[in-house]
Amino acid sequence: MIPTARDFLIAARTRGREQLQDILQIGQLTGRIARLAHMLQRERGASNIWLCSAGNLFGDERKSCAQEVDGEMTHFRQAIAQPDYLPGSALFINLACALHYLERLPALREKISAQQITPSEAMEQFNCTLRHLLSIVPETSNAVEDAGVARALAALFSFMQGKEFAGQERAIGALGFTQGTFNDALRQQLADRIDSQQRCFEAFCSMADEPLRLQYQSSGEPCRETERLRRLACTRLSADEAQPERALQWFAVLTARIDALRKVEEMLIEAVMAQAQRALGQVLHETPLSETEIANWVAGHASNDGERYLDRHLLPLVRQQAQQLETMAQQLASLQATLEERKVIDKAKALLIRHQGYSEEQAWQTLRKMAMNQNKRMVDVAHAMVSVADIWQLPIKE
Repeated sequence: MIPTARDFLIAARTRGREQLQDILQIGQLTGRIARLAHMLQRERGASNIWLCSAGNLFGDERKSCAQEVDGEMTHFRQAIAQPDYLPGSALFINLACALHYLERLPALREKISAQQITPSEAMEQFNCTLRHLLSIVPETSNAVEDAGVARALAALFSFMQGKEFAGQERAIGALGFTQGTFNDALRQQLADRIDSQQRCFEAFCSMADEPLRLQYQSSGEPCRETERLRRLACTRLSADEAQPERALQWFAVLTARIDALRKVEEMLIEAVMAQAQRALGQVLHETPLSETEIANWVAGHASNDGERYLDRHLLPLVRQQAQQLETMAQQLASLQATLEERKVIDKAKALLIRHQGYSEEQAWQTLRKMAMNQNKRMVDVAHAMVSVADIWQLPIKE
């Protein structure tokens, strides 16, 4: 039998329906990955505090987190037991890498229990495990033809990456506050995670529907206490200020935020599933093709065939490469820029504290109000103040 245009169009519809059915299973897998990642993030932070406190803090929390991780890992393995619905060999490679590091978790926990590993080394092993686990999600998009589903998946992945950077921020801050000091390297890591998560959440907001954006803005943005502790970590904390309760406060505040982010993440996963269900429903209700519809379809696609090819294959590749290069450059530049900005703001605050008798909080609020009134960044206002400080020769307020 010689195949006809109708045969191939019917085959295209069938393949599209199968892909959407696979997406529903992929959405369920993504949900399992998100839940496993969430508990791994919590175990990472608890382990940091436990190691830094020489086993005096978070012993029960660390064990509880490990048990929950193991439970989620069982569900994750069940979700990939029959991986026929998963597209592409690259995804299988990512799965293999993720499983490799998950299988090494018991050995890592033994080292942590015996305190035979530094907090930084333990944190990096958790980071590596999470990195490979989360890398599975974007690979699932190879099966996506529907633009709405692809956009929902892209928004979800950007959000999951931002949440992971927020989790790394929690772990790094827990390390510094428990030790009672943040050296320059630790401050740089903290500043980098703050900047990186912000870029991810901005990307999420550019792709997500308004209800999801509003939910994130109302519950997932850093609170005032988070900002205060960030400033303390990046500008003021010194070795003589070791206060274990501050580490617990940091962990509690950041955990509350990450739990709120988890709720938004669940909504995003539901949005992917709903979009796939809608697309599948449209495909299932398509009517048989008439000869006129076939002719119109071919004419409409043939007229911009080259453009369609570029849009689906070449242009996304170029955009992805450009974004990767830009992100690398931004990350290198932002480390130094962020530290310099915080130093300038700290100098301006010191001037207000010294010459006006302000408290640190009053100095911060004054700079913030001046920036808002002048519609400028706080660092620009601080820089202007510092640059003319020597000229003014302000007398110290009695």
